[in-house]
Order: sequence, then C-alpha cells, then structure tokens
Amino acid sequence: MATTRTAHTVWEGNLVEGTGKVALDSSGVGQFQVSWPSRAEEANGKTSPEELIAAAHSSCFSMALSGALGKAGTPPTKLVTQAEVTFQPGTGITGIHLTVEGQVPGIDEAAFVAAAEDAKANCPVSQALKATPISLTAKFVG
Repeated sequence: MATTRTAHTVWEGNLVEGTGKVALDSSGVGQFQVSWPSRAEEANGKTSPEELIAAAHSSCFSMALSGALGKAGTPPTKLVTQAEVTFQPGTGITGIHLTVEGQVPGIDEAAFVAAAEDAKANCPVSQALKATPISLTAKFVG
C-alpha cells in the first residue's frame, strides 16, 4: 500500500531577507524556521532543505541497512548514521556523504561494508537523489 507524506512552507519576503516556516504536516511534530542565511551560511537555530534531506536520507538508509541485515539473519544491535548534504549557493546540492557505524553480531567487517554499500545504492531516498554523488564511510564495531 502506498503512503504519502506532506509538509508545507509559508515564505514571507524576498530571498535574502525573507523567512519561512516549514511544517511537517503528516506527523504534526512541528514547524521549523528557514531562511536563506541559515541555508547558505550558518544555521543559527533554523533549518534548511539540505538538513531535512539529510534527516530523510540518514533514516531511510538506516532502515534499509537494518532490513537487509535482518533478512540475512544478522539483525543489527545498533546503527548510527549521519548524512552530510553539501549545498553550494549558485550551484545547488553538490554531494551527500553517509557515515554509518554498526554493531552487528554474527558478521564480519566485509559483510557489513557490503550491506552498507547495498543500502546506500538502493534505499528509496538514495534512489530519489541518484543525480547527486553519494559517498559512504562504514565503520564496523562488532
């Protein structure tokens, strides 16, 4: 069964001096302020499209990796995933780097790295973002 999630943004003012609020409608977990300076410079307590993409990518990747490891009979004890989305004003999103650290009893580092590479290539968010270079660092901690 397909699901659809929604969010909306209300923006007021011009690009450089204006501000907006993005609301996560489906979950209702909150509204977050956005602005051009918080996107192109320092966050200063506001979010950006790239931070929201990073949140989506890190959680999707973690679910895909956990699912694949579980199907292989070696469910993870713990996965910690960070996604770094790089934005270059005037160019756009230039890259995404995923870093995952995993505790997975019953496998070795090579199997963990292979599963992480597969999750990177095949999680739905990676698939949606495949026009952007995506790199991965996988650290197996046992």
